[in-house]
Amino acid sequence: MGMGTILIILVFGSALVALVAGIFALRAGLKLRRTRAALRSHLSSEIAQLSRRTTELEKNLAALDARAQALPIKISELQQSLTTLQILANALGTSLRQAQRILSFTILKSSLVRPLAKASGARVEKSGETGRDPPDETHHP
Repeated sequence: MGMGTILIILVFGSALVALVAGIFALRAGLKLRRTRAALRSHLSSEIAQLSRRTTELEKNLAALDARAQALPIKISELQQSLTTLQILANALGTSLRQAQRILSFTILKSSLVRPLAKASGARVEKSGETGRDPPDETHHP
């Protein structure tokens, strides 16, 4: 066995190891993509549920405040606590609504990026350009 044969065996062995590593990396990437989509869906439904509950809390606090105002004896500490709770509930509601908007925008953006990338990739292939790398989809939120 000559030196050339040993080098060829090493090259093919290395190529086989690289192929196996590539397959594992591809599977892990696909699993990550599915997990990210499931997490985004779960997060979206949880935020929607929290938003509904916060709206209900805001209504209940307003009703409680109205009932406290109707009491003959004013309890200033209770009123201050209710005011604080209303401010916090309003802030939470606003934050959750903003999170819903951001999440829906992110979902919309990521659903539009893939078709646009595929379309631009098809245009590049048709025009004969080969010097560019395909768009990297792995770093999209």
